Amino acid sequence: MSEKINVIEQSLKALLEDKDFLPDLKDKTRDQAFKSLVSILSTPNKIHKSFLRIALENGTIVRIPSFRIQHNNTLGPYKGGIRFHPSVSEDEVSNLAKLMTLKNALHEVPFGGGKGGVVINPKDYTPKELNLICKKFVQYNNDILGPDKDIPAPDVGTGDREMDWMMAEYKNTHPGEPYRGSFTGKSIINGGSLGRREATGKGVYFTFRYMMHNFLNDNKQWLEKTDNIFAKTALDHADRKLTMAVQGFGNLGSVGALEAYQCNYLQNQVVAVSDHNVMLYNSDGLDIPALNSYAKEHEGELPTTEKELAANDIKATIQNRDDLLELDVDVLMLAALEDQIHERNMDLIKARMIIEGANAPITEEADEHLSSKGVLIVPDILANAGGGIVSYLEWIQGRETQFYKEEEIYELLFDKMQKTMDTILPQFFGDPFALRQNCYIHSVMKLSTVMYRQGKLY
Repeated sequence: MSEKINVIEQSLKALLEDKDFLPDLKDKTRDQAFKSLVSILSTPNKIHKSFLRIALENGTIVRIPSFRIQHNNTLGPYKGGIRFHPSVSEDEVSNLAKLMTLKNALHEVPFGGGKGGVVINPKDYTPKELNLICKKFVQYNNDILGPDKDIPAPDVGTGDREMDWMMAEYKNTHPGEPYRGSFTGKSIINGGSLGRREATGKGVYFTFRYMMHNFLNDNKQWLEKTDNIFAKTALDHADRKLTMAVQGFGNLGSVGALEAYQCNYLQNQVVAVSDHNVMLYNSDGLDIPALNSYAKEHEGELPTTEKELAANDIKATIQNRDDLLELDVDVLMLAALEDQIHERNMDLIKARMIIEGANAPITEEADEHLSSKGVLIVPDILANAGGGIVSYLEWIQGRETQFYKEEEIYELLFDKMQKTMDTILPQFFGDPFALRQNCYIHSVMKLSTVMYRQGKLY
């Protein structure tokens, strides 16, 4: 992940002149407090790096780098996923841990921010070896994990299987202690929550749908009078067919694409989807349910040949996966990895609205460039919080040993995300800051106020 400009410092500078923010702090004391906040929120509390000792099935011993970074726990226990990917690095995990702190603050989820990573390609290891990697990760971080300390969840390259294995190891190493809330994103039979797999994708699409349908319809007269460039972009795309391309077709992208396909509030037409192999394109719209069914039966892979398409009655042309971002569509949903839109391709982006399902899929330079042109970007901190919110609901269910129905989970999820949108969107469309910066400012304001009230700025 590319180095990010200090969003904490940017946000605090925007707040510094607001006399209603921490009004008790004045003059020199105020300046000192702001310097303290920059220092505290820009750096993680703790960095845990381990080299997991793994005995492979062929008899070889390997040492695998792993990280658990705990950014901030002002609002509650550290919370954030564990990713298994060859590109994992300390800088990447640290940035993602910071994002989790800001995201939980934005959505009023009582957790702090953390993140974990193991530097592997999980496809290179057998199930038995992956099981051992999961156990070792828990063993090496045994003292810092727990339902009231640090609660991991799935991320890229991990899922409910890995969370089940890790929870089981935590249970073994903490006999007689509560364990169900030690990990979230588990399978249902092991105390996971209904709807957890679909939560992030559903939440990503919900933010877009709520903004473009509910909020626009309720505030159309006001928005038409403002000179906000992002309001103009939204209004230009209201009440008409919206072509959409989805990059990434894993849990997030496949669910987000299906939500867009089935939506009765907006006239969506999903014309392209891609995964790590291929892009499928149909100018008349793809059959997303059929593609979802195919992917479920083929380990998440999209069809890659004309024969496979014909056998499943899917009408599409096969194209280069890398061309998806440059398609002439109204909306891009980014559901793959970080840094997909950058300074080398930002001038080729034709979409006027972008939804960030993945974490940090747009670099800082590209974000500023596209925003200056009025491209409306729904940022990751706002859009992809669904998994974290339902992880919180899973954590509550684990403590109470009472479980919600799936429709109750989605109702609670959308209600919480709607409250966030109702707080952020009027501010966003009423001032010159991009939506991302508005979200950061709100998060930093919440964290700063709580830390001040807790006496942590002295």
